[in-house]
Amino acid sequence: MSGSFPLGSWTLAEVPELPGGAWSERVAALLGEGARIVTAFGRRDGGDVVASAILQPASGELVLVRGRIDRALGYHALTPTHPAMHVFEREMHEQTGVRIAGHPWLKPVRFEGSAPSAMAAYPFFTLQGKEVHEVQVGPVHAGVIEPGAFRFMCLGEKVHHLEIQLGYQHRGVEALLLRGDPRAHAPLVETIAGDTSIAHAWADCAAIESLAGLDADASTDRGRAVGLELERVAMHLAGLAGLATDIGFLQGGSTYGRLRTTAINTSMRLCGSRFGRGWLRPGGSRAMADAALVDVVRANIALLIRDLAVINDRFVSSVTVRHRFVGAGRLTSEQALDVGLVGVAARASGVNLDQRSLGLGAYREHPVETVTDPTGDCWARALVRIREMDGSLAWLRRVFADATELASVQRPVGALAAGSLVVSTCEGWRGEVVHALETGPDGVLVQHKVQDPSLRNWFGLALAVRENEISDFPICNKSFDLSYCGHDL
Repeated sequence: MSGSFPLGSWTLAEVPELPGGAWSERVAALLGEGARIVTAFGRRDGGDVVASAILQPASGELVLVRGRIDRALGYHALTPTHPAMHVFEREMHEQTGVRIAGHPWLKPVRFEGSAPSAMAAYPFFTLQGKEVHEVQVGPVHAGVIEPGAFRFMCLGEKVHHLEIQLGYQHRGVEALLLRGDPRAHAPLVETIAGDTSIAHAWADCAAIESLAGLDADASTDRGRAVGLELERVAMHLAGLAGLATDIGFLQGGSTYGRLRTTAINTSMRLCGSRFGRGWLRPGGSRAMADAALVDVVRANIALLIRDLAVINDRFVSSVTVRHRFVGAGRLTSEQALDVGLVGVAARASGVNLDQRSLGLGAYREHPVETVTDPTGDCWARALVRIREMDGSLAWLRRVFADATELASVQRPVGALAAGSLVVSTCEGWRGEVVHALETGPDGVLVQHKVQDPSLRNWFGLALAVRENEISDFPICNKSFDLSYCGHDL
């Protein structure tokens, strides 16, 4: 199966299921050899938990380690030696009840199946001392933001610890995805995280097509990449507008916001939705463009490139912007690697991780250069966004330079292969989106695991705020720009 992003497909009858101890040892061995954890998840099967760990060595292919773990006996936690496993082990414990011995912090990820009172009763980490005080922000916030609780442990104005509690509106997305025909789930998938509709839809479509035995079509792949890069530009513009507004840099707030309208209106002209909904469907792409519309897209791209050059220069040369962002919310490369950050948050801490850089599919013909910055602060996260926008717009300009139309043949999607597991990835604007689909012996889905990059990056925000003044939290938070709903599945 070829495509723009790594995809792993396995016939499960051919994959050994290791007992708990052997499973964790094998995962630990691969991590020790330099592979990174992409995702790990489990599902209950009687008294056992069927566990899957997906890892990615430097070569880029996805590796599966499959286990069958006795729920009562469990296994010894990997988190103490491989901290990037912490959120996966916490989630697996919460969803399946498997015993994970020695885990330092088995706090629920979403409080699934629990009464609301369970969230209020959870013992937050506390600091001792007469001069230590706590500040609670949320869970109810002003405006339209979704609920989330932030509890700061402070000494004076300095934050020593931040604990983030999410999951107040658990939506049961993964359970909904097991109902009905998975080939018709794209409208639901597009709403997992509304600002990442294209990335989630692409990961889902790639997995469905793999299970149905459809090879990636080059023109469809290219059209999907166009949608993804427009989504990346639009959301980076929204993030930069928010950062500028938070510090009173009104030139940036208004101009980045205005240009975001151009980006999302371009998506609307191509597929009928400003957020790219309806663009991707299993078997093809619904976005169409004739020669006249291609000229409109070219003009919009040229406008974005021209106007961004002006406001980006004003932004990076502003003494006010630099004063507020430089040094705030710093995360080292070691910290980013330890906790397994992905996307902008990782690259702004010097971690060279971008699934587009593997040069697959549409990114082989038109490569994208990975943008990194070693400083790991709010300034770096803003600069990475600016440079990624420049890269995406240059990519779009190259694609449309010779294009006379954007079209895709919608191919029929047959029955899904039985007894199979497919894991697909997509480098969304926020980071790596992962979908894992497993079918039973009858070809019916038994698990659809969804992973938004926010799941991995919220803890990075908690680390970044440490030793900063509490007044810096808003810009730290916006520099990560994470999703509540993408986490709250």
